[in-house]
Amino acid sequence: MIKAVFFDLDGTLVNSLEDLATSANYALKEFGFPQHAVEKYKYFIGDGMQKLIERVLPENDRTAEIKQRVFQSFWNHYAEHYVDKTVVYDGIKELLTALRQEGLKLAVVSNKAQEMALEVTNKLLGDSLDVVCGKQEGYPPKPDPKLTLKTMDDMGVKPEECVFIGDSGMDAATAVNTGCVGIGVLWGFRTEDELLDNGAKFIVEKPNRILDIIHSLN
Repeated sequence: MIKAVFFDLDGTLVNSLEDLATSANYALKEFGFPQHAVEKYKYFIGDGMQKLIERVLPENDRTAEIKQRVFQSFWNHYAEHYVDKTVVYDGIKELLTALRQEGLKLAVVSNKAQEMALEVTNKLLGDSLDVVCGKQEGYPPKPDPKLTLKTMDDMGVKPEECVFIGDSGMDAATAVNTGCVGIGVLWGFRTEDELLDNGAKFIVEKPNRILDIIHSLN
């Protein structure tokens, strides 16, 4: 019996691609590094913001000092512009409402910094979610299962009572590593092949299909 639904954030609940790309390109430009097309950021995002900055920098310029300076510039800009163009994907609010009506618990586990994950969800999704977990001190990023398992424990649910929904192979691997059912979504940043290769049990093209899958599992 499925009792809780876990979501990734960026690329799953919200489309944050343009704001992240704009802030990263702002920082790159400030330090004289080449900028990247917005579409390329689909493959830079997903493992936390420090990793994002490492990936956008030229390989020969990824020293600790440069990464930190560029990251700080990015962070300062993003903190002011994180919802300029970030929007909730079509059908997500309706899905969250329907899941709540079924009595399911709802959580986010994201590699986005904790404070920013909270700000984005509060601004765009209000009180639709029971728990929002971003990257936290002492917990490795996804696909490491530790933070997700802790959140499940805090919510009083077991892995076999949960589904984990995300748009990347990292999210699919998180589901595998935690022992819950992985659902991959195709409206985000990555491909169906990546999701399947990393263990997603189901693939959906629209949010309303998620409710059907949960019904089938129950």
